[in-house]
Amino acid sequence: MLQASILFIQLEFRLAERLSHNRWLLPRSKRTQRLTMRLFKRCADAGHPDALSMYGHMLFHRSQTPQDKARGARYVLEAAHAGDLRSQYQVAQIHEHGCVQYPRREDYAVTWYARAAQAGHSLAAERLAQAYRLGELGLAVDGEQAAYWQRQATPQPLDEVAAA
Repeated sequence: MLQASILFIQLEFRLAERLSHNRWLLPRSKRTQRLTMRLFKRCADAGHPDALSMYGHMLFHRSQTPQDKARGARYVLEAAHAGDLRSQYQVAQIHEHGCVQYPRREDYAVTWYARAAQAGHSLAAERLAQAYRLGELGLAVDGEQAAYWQRQATPQPLDEVAAA
């Protein structure tokens, strides 16, 4: 029974994903958008990691009400804790700029940027490099740290990866 529900959630997620990306599948209408959001919500509430991330991002960035934005931030935070790289970066952005439910916390932002950067998110590494270069996010100016994070942001050529 558990396997069947997991499979069903995965199928619902794939359908929601297709509906959100493929305009030819169904015409873009309020009804299609409501169906897509309802499917993403069901999958996110079931704990599907990608749905947590996508639904959270949609709520946070597209919602009109502060309550929906806060709910989106909670979904994104849950996905970040589950290891979703894009969500970790987004949580850092939320903490850097603040929102209704999550006030500005530069120390949290640095922590989440570092988690995302260490896992390979180049924009997070670039943001940390900039923060160390300019003394932002409550960090002291540190050229060594700036250089370290800039190296993390820059993809290595395949020759160097093979030699390591």
